[in-house]
Amino acid sequence: MGPLIATAEFLVNEILSQPPYLIGLITAVGLIALKKPAGQVVGGAIRATLGFLLINAGAGLVVDSLAPLGEMIQGSTGAHGVIPTNEAIVGIAQEQFGARVAWLMITGFALSLVLARFTPLRYVFLTGHHILFMATLTTMVLATAGLSPVAVVIVGGVLLGIMLVSMPAFAHPWTKRITGNNTIAIGHFGTAGYVTAGAAGQLFGRRSRSTEEMNLPEGLRFLRDSMVATALSMLLVYVVMALVHLAKAGQKTAFKAFSAGGGEAASDVGNYVMSAVMQGLQFGISVAVILFGVRTILGEIVPAFQGIAARVVPGAVPSLDAPMVFPYAQNAVLIGFIASFTGGLVSLGLLTAVFGPAFGLALVLPGLVPHFFTGGAAGVYGNATGGRRGAVVGAFLNGVLITFLPALLLKVLGDFGDANTTFGDADFGWFGTLIGNAAKAGQTAGVVLMLLIGGVVLGAAVLMQKRVVERGWDPGARRDALLPPQKDEADGPPAAGAAATIPAQAAGTGADAGTGARGAKIAPPRGAPAPPPPPAKDE
Repeated sequence: MGPLIATAEFLVNEILSQPPYLIGLITAVGLIALKKPAGQVVGGAIRATLGFLLINAGAGLVVDSLAPLGEMIQGSTGAHGVIPTNEAIVGIAQEQFGARVAWLMITGFALSLVLARFTPLRYVFLTGHHILFMATLTTMVLATAGLSPVAVVIVGGVLLGIMLVSMPAFAHPWTKRITGNNTIAIGHFGTAGYVTAGAAGQLFGRRSRSTEEMNLPEGLRFLRDSMVATALSMLLVYVVMALVHLAKAGQKTAFKAFSAGGGEAASDVGNYVMSAVMQGLQFGISVAVILFGVRTILGEIVPAFQGIAARVVPGAVPSLDAPMVFPYAQNAVLIGFIASFTGGLVSLGLLTAVFGPAFGLALVLPGLVPHFFTGGAAGVYGNATGGRRGAVVGAFLNGVLITFLPALLLKVLGDFGDANTTFGDADFGWFGTLIGNAAKAGQTAGVVLMLLIGGVVLGAAVLMQKRVVERGWDPGARRDALLPPQKDEADGPPAAGAAATIPAQAAGTGADAGTGARGAKIAPPRGAPAPPPPPAKDE
């Protein structure tokens, strides 16, 4: 078994868990299926890989720039508790369950391709690190319940495969509302937060205009540049929190905050304040890098996936990471991050005063990284159906979810509940809690209950796909009817707030995409900027 285990771990750790390699391979397969020349296959695969590396680079910069802010917030509020960090809990679990995680991940991904081929759920989940995270969570829960390694791989593989094809379906009506067509789906286990945000937008933001069509005075038109607006907003947040932290903790402690992100401690008050300014500007650059990476990957994966759709999984829709929706409503990303973080702070207060003492729940500190990525995406989903009000309310509710759900999840993780970290995104919380409590029924009864939960999720997803997605339901239609007519820009080219649709040549992922029921085209939300353009056709 040694060589087999080593091979499985190599595939998981070095290829399948690395989104750049996975996306590059998928792109190459799609281009080969389209019978493209070898040079174009290699070039497309490399560009797709580089696009994901750009996203990773931007994400690393975000993490580095947010670390000092986390220190300052914690020092200002005095809060201590669990900080949800997917990578941290996965690293801890890998030491004990590495082989089982590897086999479970391979089994689950293979089953998801089978389900995508033979069910209406034509979604191929391409976010490799989230596949690894869910495989690790499932392994931890099943192993903690006492299941044998073989049972962990088989039962966990079935559950993972179901989640990979089901979750994109639940969010797809709102995803199509954002993108305007059936080209891509969301492949990220924060789906519960995104659906909640989209639904909240429908309820609370029917007459609210888009975040992307804010009417700014002439002197503030520079804020239409999302990189400038993001950097300025975060600069103000950093400076305010730095001054509060300095006043409360004193110079000796406050100056050390900037060493949290791998930097150097401040030398004096002036250096401390200017370090805060620099970190805010660095955050703006980080977001710009992520957005450029998203545009690069989409420019390659969409045409390449036409080959896979036609040859491997007819009608396939690629399910991609959360930042893929960021370019469609860039102002909403920042608004969503702030609103989600606020929701996390409010929820932390409730855990401290009410739910912690009453139910023994851990205090979950707002993790800035999950709040940025899932909160930003939730802001885009809320804006798609409810404009600015939808972005704020929807992202706030996402912040509540990713605070309370990790607290509940900790109670079913056994000894891992004492690791001072846990999984941070919404789907890990609700799904892990459900199967963890089902596993407490005993080995046989627990397996039956967990498979029943998986069956319910799969059945609900199929029903969602057939009754809602394929019938072309538009969750923002009522809002569009209530909004007043949009004025044309008479003094120049369309601004970033002008509504746009993806060109027809980028709309298809198969014979039926972009037309008919499954690919029914939906207009993007009012005020959405033009999405990434399709790649130019070869001469």
